[in-house]
This record gives sequence, C-alpha cells and structure tokens, in this order.
Amino acid sequence: MQPNLGPGEDFQLLLERQVREMQSKAAALNEALSSAGATVRSRDGSVTVTLAPNGALTNLELGHRACELGPARLTAAIMGAVRDAQRQTARAVADSFATINGDGESTEMVRSFLPPDPPPDGDFAAPESTEPTPPAPSAPPAPSSPPPSAPRRRPVADDRSDDESNPW
Repeated sequence: MQPNLGPGEDFQLLLERQVREMQSKAAALNEALSSAGATVRSRDGSVTVTLAPNGALTNLELGHRACELGPARLTAAIMGAVRDAQRQTARAVADSFATINGDGESTEMVRSFLPPDPPPDGDFAAPESTEPTPPAPSAPPAPSSPPPSAPRRRPVADDRSDDESNPW
C-alpha cells in the first residue's frame, strides 16, 4: 500500500507530519482526560463525593445531616452520589475522546461502555419524610433465669510449672 503523498512531498516529511498530529492529539486527549473527574453532592446535601477521571473515589465528605440519616439511607446517599459522579466522569471521558478522534467506530466503542442512565427519580438516596418513624417492635423479654447447662470442668493438667496460675 503506497502512502498518500502530496505533490513534492517525500515519505519522511509525511511521517513527521503524522507524528506531530498524533502527538498533538495525545496531548489534547491527556489534557481533556485529566479534567474529566466529577464532584457530586447528594440531593439533601449530606454527602459529597469526588471521582478522578478513571472513576477512582478521591474524596468523600459527609455533611452535618449525614449522621441523622441512619446507616441504610446514608449508604444509599453515598452510593447514589458515587453512581452520579461515575456517569458524569464516563460521559466527560467519552466526549473528550469524541472531540479529539471524531465520531468513528472507536468512539462508538468507548460510548458503549457508558453506565446506564439513572431511573427517573435520579437520586438513589431514600426520599426524605416528615412523618415520624414508627418504633421498632420490641424484643420478647429475656427469661428470668438462664437454662441449666453442663457444669464446667477443669481440663486435664499437664506437667507445666505455670499450671497453678491457670484458672481452668
């Protein structure tokens, strides 16, 4: 296959031009990807997460309300914020790739790995409620006396000198 040379162009100049173009694209992609991270705050403001362009969690901040949420709602708020940040980061990376490389087959492949869109509600944290939480059912009362058990026995003594300090 012959290279596509312009009039008066030699092969070495063609290669040098292609190398410069590739270096320029690589530098632009590197710059775009380095700024593709995302910071997302949950709807109620209790959780803020920051992700690096590769999707790694780089920061997690819990607001004053976080402790009031309880374990299940706090977990849901953290996971929801992380998912939103992952979607934003992945889209920024794909958009950067498309800007540098155009909308070709490789861009479509990159976009095929984007996370799905969230459900219509959008926030994975449980909705806030102004109704009081019903009390948890109480446990049955403990028996007044423990059930009878087999008596504890001292293990067979071995010939160690510290046996006297062994309570068993």
